[in-house]
Amino acid sequence: MHRVVYLAQAAPEGRVFGLDFQTLLQIGIQLLNAIILAVALTFILYKPVKEFLRKRTEGIQSKIVEADETMAKANELIVEYEEKLKNIDKEREEILETARLKAAEESKIILEEARREAFEIKKRSLASVAEDKERLKEETRLYIIELASLMAEKFIKQSIDAEIQDKLFEEALAQLEETPWQN
Repeated sequence: MHRVVYLAQAAPEGRVFGLDFQTLLQIGIQLLNAIILAVALTFILYKPVKEFLRKRTEGIQSKIVEADETMAKANELIVEYEEKLKNIDKEREEILETARLKAAEESKIILEEARREAFEIKKRSLASVAEDKERLKEETRLYIIELASLMAEKFIKQSIDAEIQDKLFEEALAQLEETPWQN
């Protein structure tokens, strides 16, 4: 408060403050100090600040370039993956077609093997039936021969006496010895 009073006393009548030589000299010295300080700070701080800002700008620029490159690579990968997705559909169709063809070929092979096997089974069955038929024929023939000989024996016993029977037996034996065996 004293100062305001002092300044008010120093100022001439009708003015807010007095502009005398000492005030002007103080203003000039302060202005000169401000200019010297600005020049000194400019020499001392300008280059490091400018270098810092340049490095920061370069860093930001390199990050932008890096981001652009990454984005370009990502776009290339997207295009590549889309191409692969299209190719996957084609490959899937090719694989399915190959599998269908292979399955058809294998089914033909299996059917052919089944036909051959069925033919072999039929052939074996027919052979077995033919063998059974021949065996039954032979058994029937032997049974008929046995039956015929039993009937003949009964008939001969009733109609022929022992002397004629011995004579007929010897004749049949002689005939059997003369005839060769037939299969």
